[in-house]
Amino acid sequence: MTRRFAFILSILVLLPLVATAGNGVPKRSVILAGIDVDSMRVRLDESDLQPLEGIWYYPNEEMTLGIERYRGEHNVGYRIILLESPDINVMPGTVIGYIASSAVNNKYQLWLYSQRDRVTLTKPLQCVATLNSTATTLTFDPPHWKIKVRVNIARFLPTLFNGLSIIPEKVGESLPLGFRKIYPEDGERSPFNRVRYL
Repeated sequence: MTRRFAFILSILVLLPLVATAGNGVPKRSVILAGIDVDSMRVRLDESDLQPLEGIWYYPNEEMTLGIERYRGEHNVGYRIILLESPDINVMPGTVIGYIASSAVNNKYQLWLYSQRDRVTLTKPLQCVATLNSTATTLTFDPPHWKIKVRVNIARFLPTLFNGLSIIPEKVGESLPLGFRKIYPEDGERSPFNRVRYL
């Protein structure tokens, strides 16, 4: 029974790791010095913007974020940078997540750091994000997990059919959270995919 309890406990501890990062996402965040809303506008104005790039507002946490292209490993193509927040424990310029393209045009892999470790963030969790057709909202449904425990009281052939089994299962979709683009508004100031000639 002790061995079985230890197994159950280890499954419960390891379950959150199912949704953690892979795909070249750093396990710890970095802090980019000197980045705020004004400097992010300058950075964005100096580049040919992709639909995901811009300054975004996350109303659930009252955060202002910047999304810019990033040359990461594998297909990680964007990073999310905190610009302003009422949470004084997270510094402006902190990279709070990463975004990668998928096979579907408006669907992306999104990783957001989920825990703090002194001044940095750790444990990136992955979910799917959806960009709307006007590239003004990026919504996502964070991973939700529940555990089913099945007990077989009348065990027959106990070495073949365990008396206790744990089945992790993802919970159905709920109303998504998301970011709202605040700059450039509707892509008017910096047209997406603008061609520049040298």
